[in-house]
Amino acid sequence: PAIMDLDRDKSVASQMKGDDDVDDGPPLKEDEKYQKYFNMLKMGLPMGAVKNAMTRDGLDPAIMDLDRDKSVASQMKGDDDVDDGPPLKEDEKYQKYFNMLKMGLPMGAVKNAMTRDGLDPAIMDLD
Repeated sequence: PAIMDLDRDKSVASQMKGDDDVDDGPPLKEDEKYQKYFNMLKMGLPMGAVKNAMTRDGLDPAIMDLDRDKSVASQMKGDDDVDDGPPLKEDEKYQKYFNMLKMGLPMGAVKNAMTRDGLDPAIMDLD
């Protein structure tokens, strides 16, 4: 995953694991449970209306944001992964920069320091 997609409260190691998972199940767009909603999109309904229909039917509307060519099961496996390291904000590599923010330095100064040290400053934009 891209550095922008990382979660500050999870370790870098757990978030950078490869996608070696075997895809099990039909692709999302062909899954019978969700096919109705993809048909709604094909008919021209806006994504917001489709997500409202999913909520009404008791389904998670975030499913529509997943990759349509992979199964739901393979994309939802990541939620159960064991986090095997410190949160990003406590990682030795980045702790210095989060401490700079705590001390009141402006975000721009912290990002400049990260760039100077050869790190991607986008990591500071994570929530």
